[in-house]
Amino acid sequence: MKFFLVDDDPDVLAVLQRVLEAAGHSVETCGSAMEAATRIPTARPDCVVTDVMMPEMDGFELTRELRRRPELAEMKIIVLSAKTYEFDRRRAKELGADGYLAKPFERDSLLESIMEIVSSRVVVTFWGVHGTLPTPGPAYNRYGGNTPCVSVEIGGEPLYIFDCGSGIKRLSDHLMATNGTQRFSARIFVSHTHWDHINTVPFFAPMYLRGNEIQIFGPYQGDLTIERAISAQMESVYFPVTIREFGAHVTFRDLREESLQFGPVKVETMLLSHPGYCLGYRLTARGRTFCYITDNELYLPSDKRCNPRYFEQLVNFVRGCDALVTDTTYRDQEYLTKVDWGHSCVSQVANLAARAEVKRLQLFHHDVDQTDEAIDLKLKETRDALARLGSNVECEAPAEGSSIVL
Repeated sequence: MKFFLVDDDPDVLAVLQRVLEAAGHSVETCGSAMEAATRIPTARPDCVVTDVMMPEMDGFELTRELRRRPELAEMKIIVLSAKTYEFDRRRAKELGADGYLAKPFERDSLLESIMEIVSSRVVVTFWGVHGTLPTPGPAYNRYGGNTPCVSVEIGGEPLYIFDCGSGIKRLSDHLMATNGTQRFSARIFVSHTHWDHINTVPFFAPMYLRGNEIQIFGPYQGDLTIERAISAQMESVYFPVTIREFGAHVTFRDLREESLQFGPVKVETMLLSHPGYCLGYRLTARGRTFCYITDNELYLPSDKRCNPRYFEQLVNFVRGCDALVTDTTYRDQEYLTKVDWGHSCVSQVANLAARAEVKRLQLFHHDVDQTDEAIDLKLKETRDALARLGSNVECEAPAEGSSIVL
């Protein structure tokens, strides 16, 4: 790649240049943001790395000026600064920066951090794939027994988290082991307020660390806000630690069917067929699309409750996505005794994926009684159903702790 470095400290420029050139990248440097603003449009680098605190023009002004030029829209901008305040991080993103790194930095990890930001990869990781209740024991070892939690990593962006079932404890352990007390930002999207999707919020350790920034989004249930739903389960009669103990800056926002834009990340919502107010999510970033659709009931076509209009709306919502993570709770025979429970069966999920021409189908929210062997059978039946439909959709049953790269 071609990098353009801007910093008024020649020692920092020298170190950055050596690190990037040693990795095979070409580098151009400049000690003045004012000068860089005139040179960058001609140099047309793949990525600009700029300091903030510089005379004449600071890094924020430089970022703003570069983002005004449509011909540089694909160019990445990374701010590298000794200022670690959350305000400055937010301001950089608002002005168009793709990432924000802190000084002083570790030379060994700097390149990895830069490449993570400039990469177009979107990584989806599964921390819990079962529904209703955690299922411990040897019969659940391969797929894991935790309840719903999926994370989406987008370089330079806060971590996106979908649902807070018991799987979020495993995610919490991972984050604390890798990030420790480093500042952390996340956006959590709750599908609905049934217990298996919210009851492990109190065990998400980053909530308790000062300096962390965590936003929680979820469906508005008439007179019940998402904040009230989560805080109520932590009242002293149910749980010994209340929401007031959170040390992080935690904010809540109620959602309906709408579209949200977070810089380069777009999140759209859709009401799902499930008891109460339940939302599905479509996330688009870096030219990739991820859909999270749970809990959701697709009735059999022969059932008078089947709503063709809803099915078409859902097909259009997930159409062409790179990965569809969706409620596939039952095999078809199992579903016959579980109609109106709010969950889907193999044949209708296969039909949805085929009609929407999704690239990868991820079976999710397994029934509490389904062992690893039962999930293997359900996966085979889904693949067979897709084959009968003449579909080339790739179908998987992700295991807890596994990741896919979009």
